[in-house]
Amino acid sequence: MTHRDANRGDASRDLRSRQKAALETPTALGAQATRDVSGALNAVLADIFALYLKTKNFHWHMSGPHFRDYHLLLDEQGQQIFAMTDDMAERVRKIGGTTLRSIGHIAKLQRIPDNDADFVDPQDMLAELRDDNGALAARMREAHSICDEQGDVASASLLENWIDETERRVWFLFEAGRRGNA
Repeated sequence: MTHRDANRGDASRDLRSRQKAALETPTALGAQATRDVSGALNAVLADIFALYLKTKNFHWHMSGPHFRDYHLLLDEQGQQIFAMTDDMAERVRKIGGTTLRSIGHIAKLQRIPDNDADFVDPQDMLAELRDDNGALAARMREAHSICDEQGDVASASLLENWIDETERRVWFLFEAGRRGNA
């Protein structure tokens, strides 16, 4: 074995060692709290990504006499939903957990169903998104309870704001989807 081969072997072992090294973020939470809160937040995060993509799907495929209003509403809501993703993932890392790594990981955890239909009526889009946002708010409340149980007030506080935003989206989608007397 040449000196070059030995160095290459050392470098390869060093790389594998670094790849396997734990992401040991310092945290005041215990291991069980980190595991429970990270798991709850990652499941919510997967739902957020699923809801974001569904909201954008409906935004892109909106049609009908209220196109402009609904198109803009869903664009605004999509931006708000996406804005949660980085803060939530970083919260998981701050408490010593690991977070989502791929679309496949999201698919394993998401509870918000996809909608791959070729055509969805605009009223059905609004109703589906209203229900999905309602389900997301309920799951955030569940995660909030886990944060409370584990003493993670910072994650609970973030969830409180996101629950409020999510309930606002439910309200707007409900009102936008009401049929007039005309």
